Amino acid sequence: MFDERPNLIITIDEAKRRQSFGSCDGDLSVDALPMLSDTSDLLQDTHIEKLACRLPARVQGYHWRLAYSTVKHGTSLKTLYRSLAEVDSPVLLVIKDMDNQIFGAFSTHPFRVSEHCYGTGETFLYSFCPEIKVYRWTGENSYFVKGNTDSLQMGGGGGQLGLWLDAELYRGTTTKCATFNNQPLSSQQDFNIHSVEVWTFE
Repeated sequence: MFDERPNLIITIDEAKRRQSFGSCDGDLSVDALPMLSDTSDLLQDTHIEKLACRLPARVQGYHWRLAYSTVKHGTSLKTLYRSLAEVDSPVLLVIKDMDNQIFGAFSTHPFRVSEHCYGTGETFLYSFCPEIKVYRWTGENSYFVKGNTDSLQMGGGGGQLGLWLDAELYRGTTTKCATFNNQPLSSQQDFNIHSVEVWTFE
């Protein structure tokens, strides 16, 4: 991996450090916020700013397009999958629970029904409680994302799921899992969902 300056190789640790902090060191100006195709019902500018600079470099600077929203499209995991059927970019999942907590996940692949887990090590979970916490891949396993017709799950190991959502996008579960070594994302391990948004990058 190379620095912007010629002939200078950087270490993996340094690359990870930069990926972790990136442009988060200084506050982004409003001008630096990504362009959103729609107004988010869940994210305020401060949320967007803190998430934007923690995304992998390859999606920073892209416009965010709202692909799915329970407010606009109704509460159905099948509808969520359908709305992402033509998508070929990473996605950002945003959840607001009945305690008004905001949390979710970044997935390197759009959510779809699959026999096996999919995704890469850039996938992460996050929570605003109230400050942002990002839980990145530990390298323990590759249980990034698994889409079923009746549920969506992210992270796993030893029977624990980092994030699990039901078919109606009404209930969810969050526990510490080996994939991300995350704290539970919501104050309740079993939470009720207020609303969900999925953003794509283009």
